[in-house]
Amino acid sequence: MKESPMPKKQFISRNFAIILVYGRPPLIFMGMLCAIAVILTHNPIIYTVGVVCLFVAMSFDIVDGWFAARFHPHSKLSHLADRIMDKIVYSIIFPLVALGMMWRYHFIEPENPRQAILHVIFVLILSVSVLVRDSFAHFMRNFALRKGEDEEMTEITRLRTIVAAPVAALLYAHAFYVPEGPPSALYFWISGLGNIPLRVLFFIEILFLIINFGSVAMYCRKYGSYCLDDLCLGDEVLRRRILSLFPNALTVMNAMMGVLAIFFAYQGRIREAYLILLGAAMFDKLDGAVARKLGLTEPLPDSKKTHQISFGGILDDISDGVSFCLAPAAIFYIALNQSSDETIQNLPYGWVAVCYAVFGIGRLIYFTLDRTPIPGFFKGFPTPGAALWVAAPLIMFNESLTNSPNQVGNWGIFCFAVMITASILMNIYPIRYIHLGRMMGRRPWFFRMTVLVLVLFVFTPYFGLMAFLYMSLYTLSPLLTWRVSPETAEKETKPAASH
Repeated sequence: MKESPMPKKQFISRNFAIILVYGRPPLIFMGMLCAIAVILTHNPIIYTVGVVCLFVAMSFDIVDGWFAARFHPHSKLSHLADRIMDKIVYSIIFPLVALGMMWRYHFIEPENPRQAILHVIFVLILSVSVLVRDSFAHFMRNFALRKGEDEEMTEITRLRTIVAAPVAALLYAHAFYVPEGPPSALYFWISGLGNIPLRVLFFIEILFLIINFGSVAMYCRKYGSYCLDDLCLGDEVLRRRILSLFPNALTVMNAMMGVLAIFFAYQGRIREAYLILLGAAMFDKLDGAVARKLGLTEPLPDSKKTHQISFGGILDDISDGVSFCLAPAAIFYIALNQSSDETIQNLPYGWVAVCYAVFGIGRLIYFTLDRTPIPGFFKGFPTPGAALWVAAPLIMFNESLTNSPNQVGNWGIFCFAVMITASILMNIYPIRYIHLGRMMGRRPWFFRMTVLVLVLFVFTPYFGLMAFLYMSLYTLSPLLTWRVSPETAEKETKPAASH
């Protein structure tokens, strides 16, 4: 029987979907040629053409997946082609952006060379992380699909796909910016992207870096238990040892975030250092969640249930010590040491920084050796919460150095008092603090509200004040949360609705 011809409307829609899916690599390749020409000729017209190509490709990237699924609902190639195009595009654009940032550093004289070279290094790290994430996600999906598992469609993976293309286009427009272009409205709009302040770019890049690593963590959490079934051949001990690499890698990322926060603070970027500490707190939540998802927290069936210190626990304590004990102490010392105010210089802020680090490490040791933990609660102020609480007023102190010199002394005393208070609260173990990360998992609306407030305030002068007030509410939360039962506090996800 002869097949009926495809309706004209559906034919056009399917062809348009094909253009969206397969049209990005030529546009990105054209953008690469324009970037090379800009480096050689410094021509603003070629720069404008390259940016337009990148933004058209970005538009394709945002909608191509939807069109492929809508007009090729039964095609096995549609989703695979979309992912292959992503790998080709990102393999070209992000190394190109890293090169462009280095070129811009030499071509356009930066106002602050120290911060400019820091930005160049950070974009290089970001570009490497994107390529590593794509390769890792491809590896994990292949194992899971062999087991008949559905592909991951969680919020963090979709968010990463949506954010990657706009970030790449924005960084391209900034990296290859050529001043003194033609008097056109298009160039005027594009030149605004080329002159975005580094503070805004740092925030966007840090957020994208956290989303990338969060996406890796989500792949581990969903697919980690599948990818080793064929490798371990029933050896549960070997399987656990290999699986433990995933949460341990997230734990190491936690420590790296702490080191990176100190580095940003040394460059005078306290606000960015605080955002990186937020990323460290996220990794601290994810490593435990991944370990529990993979079943690494439960003892083997044939093993005796004894209280012992594991390698993962030690590594987690070391990472927490770096990110939430040493990093806040170092940021506090660096921030106050920048001021020449006589009131601040008379304060023993160096000794307070050392005491905070020592008290924090002491609390971590107690947490590791405690034989009677309370499920879902911390005994004493948890170190991640303390770190975010003490670092928040340092943002306001750092901004007062330039905006309100007459308030520097007051903010310094206030930060000094907060450090002392947090050091004491971390070691008052009868006080029970609820696990904030698990509470967000049980109440998705609370997590969304937190993210919304963060995004709304991060570009305003009130970000430090908002962060301090938010963490102050958590500091006072035991007045309300002591009534929550440990069984409820221990849950990580929203309870299923009863029918």
